[in-house]
Amino acid sequence: MTTTESNAPSDTTNPTMTELRRRLGQVSDLGAAEAVMSWEQETSMPDEAARVRGLQLATLAGLTHELFTDAKTGELLDAAEPEAAQDTTDAAIVRVARRDFEKATKLPTEFVEEQTRAQNEAHHAWLAARKGSDFATFAPYLEKMMDLARREADLRGYDEHPYDALLDQYEPGMRVGTVKTIFADLRDRTLPLVQRITAAGDAADYSVLTRPFPAEAQKAFAWKLAGEAFGLHGTFARQDESAHPFMTNFSRSDLRITTRVEPYWPACLFGTWHETGHAMYERGVSERWERTPVSGGASLGVHESQSRLFENLLARSLPFWNRYFSQLQTAAPEVTAGLDAPALYRAVNRVSPSLIRVEADEVTYNFHIMLRFELELALLEGKLKVSELPEAWNAKMQEYLGLTPPDDAQGVLQDVHWSAGLIGYFPTYTLGNLLSVQLLEAAQQDSAIDEGVQNADYAPLLAWLTENVHQYGRSLTPTQITEGATGRPLSADPYVAYLHRKYGEIYGLEDVKD
Repeated sequence: MTTTESNAPSDTTNPTMTELRRRLGQVSDLGAAEAVMSWEQETSMPDEAARVRGLQLATLAGLTHELFTDAKTGELLDAAEPEAAQDTTDAAIVRVARRDFEKATKLPTEFVEEQTRAQNEAHHAWLAARKGSDFATFAPYLEKMMDLARREADLRGYDEHPYDALLDQYEPGMRVGTVKTIFADLRDRTLPLVQRITAAGDAADYSVLTRPFPAEAQKAFAWKLAGEAFGLHGTFARQDESAHPFMTNFSRSDLRITTRVEPYWPACLFGTWHETGHAMYERGVSERWERTPVSGGASLGVHESQSRLFENLLARSLPFWNRYFSQLQTAAPEVTAGLDAPALYRAVNRVSPSLIRVEADEVTYNFHIMLRFELELALLEGKLKVSELPEAWNAKMQEYLGLTPPDDAQGVLQDVHWSAGLIGYFPTYTLGNLLSVQLLEAAQQDSAIDEGVQNADYAPLLAWLTENVHQYGRSLTPTQITEGATGRPLSADPYVAYLHRKYGEIYGLEDVKD
């Protein structure tokens, strides 16, 4: 997929389009202001400020919603459409803005404000509940979030299942039935691999993953390689700490990632590089979409394909550690004592069922997503009460991974998403896993990119991703991005084959079939 269009915003002579762009820019700016306050809340805001911050965020969300859904926006879209059709950039802006407008006008401003206040309250309740490992104190807030999710689904409308209305916010066009089919296929084709790895046994010493690695040294090393290996630099980005790592951006020139530091030091390193993948996607979006609804990722599945590609396909590869092991030796001599690059590569690719999703290996990770997806459906459908969630969570963890969390903090309270009202989000992680391998294999058809990947020189790959994925923002659908970049629809086949190939080699499995 290629383009010859300029990266600069179009110089339209259409006065209606100029007015529409101005309005969309104001909506974008208000959204950015809200995002700044949310980011600061997670990184440096004093605890006592939480209540008022919730009111401030609700005000901004309401103002943004009112401006965007005002009848004037619809009039401008109608008036701009005929002439915008003559310019591909303007046409895309009108098309995406209209889709967003039609969806947003289904939600009353009062509902948006209520939802924003509830999300803020639930988030701070989750932080306290997680710290005290006490789900009961969070339960009333989660009940509120699920009620709001049901109301939102009803307001947005759906044909088959209320979850479809929520999922569509994160993965346009995706439906519950398709997710169920994908997950069933993955379960059938990866569970045998997990079983074979478990049966093979593993006498390796993985204490390396919890050897002393000072917190500031962890963050410094992860950030250094985010720039050196992946192109994320302090001129347009920064890193902070938060309870749950995330990426947010206020423009392609102002990207913020967070990480967290644990005794299990891969959480910091790979968490940083995961968020770096998100950030580099936003960095690669063309400037011509600036301050319009087109600026941003095509979907969260496509977004996750970038974060999982950087975190796993690149940063957990042997070429990566062959190149950067000496720098890790300098940054963390206690970690690397007695090791070499291949030994570290094997350690960071250990396959072992984990209680914590963000620490899960590639082979078992998707079972964490399946678990959350199934519980979300049950909660939304009313088949599972919020009060029953911890027990249901533990039962599914035992069923899928053979583990039972010892407490709520390591179980049902570990993720931030439900407290933030992100119902319908989790399937995008697995969709991103599938697409990550499909994209990388398509890119490596170019011998220069393949050579770069084998030597941990990712500049050619990043250029390919920018040209074939990043630059388009939301101007193309996830399906268009996937088929344009790889020449085929999204498929689990490359991902499943990758898992069997990589881990069959690591664990010495013979005749591994995918």
